Amino acid sequence: METLVAPKLKPGDTVRVVAPARSRAFVLDHDHSALIEQRFAELGLRVTFGRHVDERDVFDSSSIESRVEDLHEAFADPEVRGILTVIGGFNSNELLPYLDWELIAANPKILSGYSDITALQNAILARTGLITYSGPHWSTFGMRDHLEPTVTWFRQACLADEPYAIRAGESWTDDPWFLDQDDRTVRPTDGWWTLAPGTARGRLVGGNLCTLNLLQGTACWPGLDGVVLAVEDDYLTNPHEFARDLTSLLQLPDAAGLRGLVIGRFQAASELTRDVLAEILRRQPALSGLPVLANLDFGHTTPLATLPIGGEVELITDPTPELRIHTH
Repeated sequence: METLVAPKLKPGDTVRVVAPARSRAFVLDHDHSALIEQRFAELGLRVTFGRHVDERDVFDSSSIESRVEDLHEAFADPEVRGILTVIGGFNSNELLPYLDWELIAANPKILSGYSDITALQNAILARTGLITYSGPHWSTFGMRDHLEPTVTWFRQACLADEPYAIRAGESWTDDPWFLDQDDRTVRPTDGWWTLAPGTARGRLVGGNLCTLNLLQGTACWPGLDGVVLAVEDDYLTNPHEFARDLTSLLQLPDAAGLRGLVIGRFQAASELTRDVLAEILRRQPALSGLPVLANLDFGHTTPLATLPIGGEVELITDPTPELRIHTH
């Protein structure tokens, strides 16, 4: 399938905020919308909202019909140049049987989000060839402090055409910043971990591991042949859960065509150390001879890199670990 690359955002463009999973009403329980508005003004972007983003049901979400309608309207509106998700959640995959793939393919646009949005991103890639972006939600921009690298990477991915490289950040945070912007803990980092050396180049696929696995066996599976796989998970995972989820993925027939693996930084609550992770990977025959980098700056910690799902990337472990983004 031909790769579709949406036009990059530029000052004056309109971005539409939609809620494919959790509602904006859930986020507004801790309202940072004034700061978010300021952040987008600094980017030169105008923000509008889907008509149903504040609907809230027993799942802190809204009906399938409302979420599909907002997503379709965002792609169909010629004034909308980019789409951001409110936040993640648990039920984006409910939308997949109802999406108009022809509409999406005919109106390629920037789409950024992460976590549960992984289901949408990889399904869109599989069904249309459109590159989307595993990156910040609309709500992410409400973080007052320590957000600068996240914004820089978002600019490079979504507001510029030039290839760029991602390297290890200088520190990281893993705290409920949205509860108290003054009570933050900045953690030192030992950089990215080279768990298997080498280089690899291929199409980037992945995102949140347990969400990506929901697509197995469906028409929305993006495929692993020729792929640099990116996976991460949140605080709900642990060594046992991560190991079996990764094993399931790597036992798929098309995993034989993988070219490399990158793993996002784990939240502290996951208790997934470098040594434990190395042992999990040692048990995966599909990874034999492939380069593997871990502890990267994407996933559920900050800073948060923006990665092109479906884009051409190059994984390099030596002398300095980096991920070069060629097509985005």
